[in-house]
Amino acid sequence: MNENISGKVVVITGASSGLGAATARLLSKQGATVLLGARRADRIDALASELTSAGGKAISIATDVRDREQIKRLVDTAVKSFGRIDVMLNNAGVMPLAPLERLKTDEWDKMIDVNLKGVLNGIAAALPYMKEQKSGHFINVSSVYGHKLGPDATVYCATKFAVRALSEGLRQEVKPYNIRTTVISPGAVATELLEHISEKTIQAQTKEFTSRIAVPAETFARMVAFAINEPADVDVNEILFRPTAQPV
Repeated sequence: MNENISGKVVVITGASSGLGAATARLLSKQGATVLLGARRADRIDALASELTSAGGKAISIATDVRDREQIKRLVDTAVKSFGRIDVMLNNAGVMPLAPLERLKTDEWDKMIDVNLKGVLNGIAAALPYMKEQKSGHFINVSSVYGHKLGPDATVYCATKFAVRALSEGLRQEVKPYNIRTTVISPGAVATELLEHISEKTIQAQTKEFTSRIAVPAETFARMVAFAINEPADVDVNEILFRPTAQPV
């Protein structure tokens, strides 16, 4: 069932691969208009072309979520082109795992800037429009690591815990405007996220573990579709999912 998805205008960050690309394909197939944002312009341009060739509506705009003006341009384009924004999917994220003692402070900064500030920038861009509309839906991406700590993942976990806290605070604040808020926390999903790990031993171990149990990115896309498709008076606040075989 997709009666509450068809016709909606959905902005997706991190849309060039993995979770974002899979979600764009599913929502477009179900009748949504999708605005694709990511740094890799060639990837999202190709995806937009794929979706429009299949009869969908899609626009791609090169977007680095660390830049507030770039993400504002993405959201502004949605409203200028289609008159509104119904869903803001703050999906862009990075996961360069390493022990704190390595002091990879540049990686710490990148995780904070993309995983946390990127979500804030998405909220800042979309919230004024949703307030005016008296409707809208924020979907923010956390992680199983937003619920539990894992070795060598301290900073990543901190950013994902923060996304959950931010999402709950947002939920409480936007009730007067009829805005819905969902945070989705995936477990092991097959994406390019592990390519961000510069510690080769940790990367190899994580890839080996993930390759045995990971579910496809389309699993996440179905979670997004479920939350959006619920009637306007139902606010699906949090979804935590893992592969059945994932023990932690």
